[in-house]
Amino acid sequence: MYTGLQHLHSGIAYLALLALLIVIVLMLVGALSGREFSEKDRKIAMIAFIFCHIQLLVGLILYFVSPLGFQLLTGGGAMSDPAARLTALEHPLINIIAIVVISIGYIRAKKMTVSRSKFRSIYMMYAIGFVLILTRIPWSAWL
Repeated sequence: MYTGLQHLHSGIAYLALLALLIVIVLMLVGALSGREFSEKDRKIAMIAFIFCHIQLLVGLILYFVSPLGFQLLTGGGAMSDPAARLTALEHPLINIIAIVVISIGYIRAKKMTVSRSKFRSIYMMYAIGFVLILTRIPWSAWL
């Protein structure tokens, strides 16, 4: 089960990162071109939103099942080892913050009335979340 969750978490990560990148580019182009924000734009942003939340859910399950997650914090010594600190604390905490930022961008855009503001809310907040996620990926352990 643990190995399957690891592979699922890695596979969804590729999809979530790709979806975020596509949404950032499309929303930036939409804002710069001055076109109207459409239902299609909202749905594209929602796909990345959903992938990120699924990734978060799988990651949280993995965090409590994995010997490299919560157990490292309770066993002590994780803060002195950079790799253990990344896995046990930095990766989950920063990625939760990134998902919150992405959620704020999507939810704010739904409430706005001006198309350019909707595009800007999504591409700016998704870009911040994207950068946060990229900074805390354990690249050496990524399958």
